[in-house]
Amino acid sequence: MRITDDRYHRERLRMELALRFLRHEARTQTIRGWTGLSDDRIRKLYRSYLEDARDKLPRHRGKSPHQVAYFTRSVRLQEETLALATPLWMLGVLAATCAPEEPGSLAALARGALLCNAFEAYRMARPGGQITFEHAVFLVSTLSRGEQLRVGWCGCCEGLMVFEPFSLRVTRCPHCTGAARC
Repeated sequence: MRITDDRYHRERLRMELALRFLRHEARTQTIRGWTGLSDDRIRKLYRSYLEDARDKLPRHRGKSPHQVAYFTRSVRLQEETLALATPLWMLGVLAATCAPEEPGSLAALARGALLCNAFEAYRMARPGGQITFEHAVFLVSTLSRGEQLRVGWCGCCEGLMVFEPFSLRVTRCPHCTGAARC
């Protein structure tokens, strides 16, 4: 086995993940943060492989989403947040450790692939969903930190739920709250 084999394998994984992110309309800074590729390399990937799909896959510019209130804005978004958080939790995308992975490391690439799988599962379950891939990336970082939003269990039905850690209300899912159970 040659010493360089691992490097080429990781480079191929970086390119494949970057293409998946591009297909989900991720911003350049998001792709760079997960793959470690340069901005120029990301633009060249887009031009080489996806430019013919420019109408279907636009390149978004500007800052990525950064407001946690987006996920709690309405009952529909709360339900969609839970619909996305469920595959994120089940596939192990939500980091158990506090230390972020190095961009482009094998751990970050594997986690990025799982993030794409979870987002695709969410899109299959909710075809008209309002949560974009950029919001999904932000939700992963927010839930992993656990400072403003957390994943937990309903006190009544023990179902998975997303909640604010410092809320004054009892932690119950919207279903149990609406049904006035417990």
